[in-house]
Amino acid sequence: MSEENKFNFSEEEKDQLNKDKIVEEKKEAVRKDVQGLFSSIKTFLSELLDFRDDTDRDATIAAIKTDIPFKGATAWILICSIFVASVGLNADSTAVVIGAMLISPLMGPILGVGMSIAINDIDTLRKSLINLATMIVLSLLTAFLFFWLFPLSEDNSELLGRTRPDIRDVLIAFFGGLALIIARTKKGTIASVIFGVAIATALMPPLCTAGYGLAIGNWEYFGGAMYLFTINTIFIALATFLVLKILRFPMLKYANSAKRKLISRLATIVAIVVMIPAVWTFLTVLKESRYERDFNAFVKNDIQSNSNLWYDKRDDDLDMSAKTIRLRFNGDISDEMISALQNDKNRYEEIRDFELIINANKTRNADRLLKSLDRAYADLDRKDNIIDGLQKQISQLEKNITNLNKQIESKNISNDVSFTNLSRDAKVRFSDLEFFGYAKMLESKDFINIDTVTVANVRWKVSVEDSLVLVRERNLQKWLKQELKVDTVFIRRN
Repeated sequence: MSEENKFNFSEEEKDQLNKDKIVEEKKEAVRKDVQGLFSSIKTFLSELLDFRDDTDRDATIAAIKTDIPFKGATAWILICSIFVASVGLNADSTAVVIGAMLISPLMGPILGVGMSIAINDIDTLRKSLINLATMIVLSLLTAFLFFWLFPLSEDNSELLGRTRPDIRDVLIAFFGGLALIIARTKKGTIASVIFGVAIATALMPPLCTAGYGLAIGNWEYFGGAMYLFTINTIFIALATFLVLKILRFPMLKYANSAKRKLISRLATIVAIVVMIPAVWTFLTVLKESRYERDFNAFVKNDIQSNSNLWYDKRDDDLDMSAKTIRLRFNGDISDEMISALQNDKNRYEEIRDFELIINANKTRNADRLLKSLDRAYADLDRKDNIIDGLQKQISQLEKNITNLNKQIESKNISNDVSFTNLSRDAKVRFSDLEFFGYAKMLESKDFINIDTVTVANVRWKVSVEDSLVLVRERNLQKWLKQELKVDTVFIRRN
């Protein structure tokens, strides 16, 4: 039986099968295009970020070993750079401090430590550690002598910024070390990168600050500065170790297999010893940074934004070791406000378990009330003076109004004409009048020139016909002109 007889499809079914086949072919084409796109992106990123092909392993090892020795010119360069950095810190000049970083030879032994651990070179490791320790001692001695001879009158920002490391210092040291060792491994040294890392990692200022701490006997300054220098050193060495391992630098081989194993174990132990404090420091500083972040947010959002609180901020408000938050207020704080602050603090995850200590100054609160009372009395005195002045002005205005009324009355009753007599005569002459009044009125036709006119207001009896009213108003107008001795009188019917 043939295939056509085996499956009997209608024309509609055949069209649907063809359509399904076309859709599957399109899906397959899209799938291949996507795979090709991902492959292209992968190739692009590999070519962009892969620096292994541009590495000169032998030249890198030789260059690092050349920078490790510390004697002769290198020692004098270090002494000069320490003096320059100390002068910059003394003068609070950032530009001078940067100049000292550029000429400092401290980076050589640190790279030597990371490289020797990565390639199991115990001799280079020993030389690097000895030279690094010698550099540190010489730097501290030089900075100590300088600040002992030229003491500071007060601590400045450049010095205080080198006594307490935070998470940014850790990240700068690590990524700066990565940039430095990658530049070192590249064929042809990138001098600008080396100079930039020397500035960013800031190895010189902490040593100068530590020497300053020794000179003034401040062990907190000394300990904080040496801690910052140790962080920079460890993370630069760690970055060197990781990059050389990624680049698969050849391990140093020893003829004696037992010695080779011993050296390998020693290098591994040293690497672990270096990495443990590095990781511990990173986590500690990261946690402290989170404490500070939440504490600053708590102060900004819940304390400083409250106009009823008079907060006295100090540097020791946050004690991370004792896990306490001490808040000082100028004024009395109610129990309800303390409870509200406690609830506000608990909204922040990192400082939720910190103890909140409130110190209120009731004396300051009384002082503040007295000052407010004095201001209120002063305001009342000013208001009394204003009221007295206003009363005088009102009295003067009343006098002016009285005088104006007299003037108006005198003008309205001009030529010794009495209104009483005038109104009585008008009633006698025009018996149909029910109301009579007259006054002087100012008018302006061009809004520039002003004229004075006489206006008479009248009301006639209802029984008087309109035609008769007009006649009598004309007669009244003529009579008023004679009596008042004016040229024009306007009659208005009331």
